[in-house]
Amino acid sequence: MATGTLFFIPAPLAEGTTPQQVLPAEVVQRIHSLHHFIVENEKTARQIIAASGHPVSMRELSLTVLTKDTPNKELAKLLQPLQQGLDVGLMSEAGCPGIADPGAALAAVAHHKGIRVAPLVGPSSLLLGLMASGLNGQRFTFLGYLPSEKAERIKTIKGIEFDSRKQQATQLFIETPYRNQHVLEDLIDHLQAQTRLCVACNITAPDEMIVTKTIAEWKKAALPDVHKKPTVFLLLA
Repeated sequence: MATGTLFFIPAPLAEGTTPQQVLPAEVVQRIHSLHHFIVENEKTARQIIAASGHPVSMRELSLTVLTKDTPNKELAKLLQPLQQGLDVGLMSEAGCPGIADPGAALAAVAHHKGIRVAPLVGPSSLLLGLMASGLNGQRFTFLGYLPSEKAERIKTIKGIEFDSRKQQATQLFIETPYRNQHVLEDLIDHLQAQTRLCVACNITAPDEMIVTKTIAEWKKAALPDVHKKPTVFLLLA
């Protein structure tokens, strides 16, 4: 029996944004063709699927949850419908599955089992932020999350700046939204004056803000409010 395809379905980044606003029509049609989904957050996923205009009642769709806490031994079970020939959609809570997301582990198991993994086109806060930043788009590194403890975070920030200068590479990282303001303040306090810092906040939302300045310029400006707002930080030394 032929196996199904695991489709990686991007989700809207900004609250209140519909799939039709940020996804190509072909991706919305693919969502409508699927009856089985693996999702990071069931409530959010149901809202997105319903907002897409899925022709089938939500009660008739199968949604299984995959989070960062899902044991590795459970991943193979999630793929059983695919081994029975059914197509399945994987959906993160926001943005592209598999990038800073538990879907990466599932993709690895799918490849091991010979199951096709098909990424679909949609919004990525990392790439959108990089596109608009004016920083080096040919050499860049995504670092995930910074340490939560302040002293360790400052040490990491200085190391990131050193690596950026040495490699002439843009460094991208994110933070838990409630720590965003603290991270922004640490960046401005501890980076060198000529290092360029881009703050990309609420990407694709009506109040989207993407601003790049040198640290010297940031110190003269009023800091934006990024508290509890999805934000990507990018720097180039």
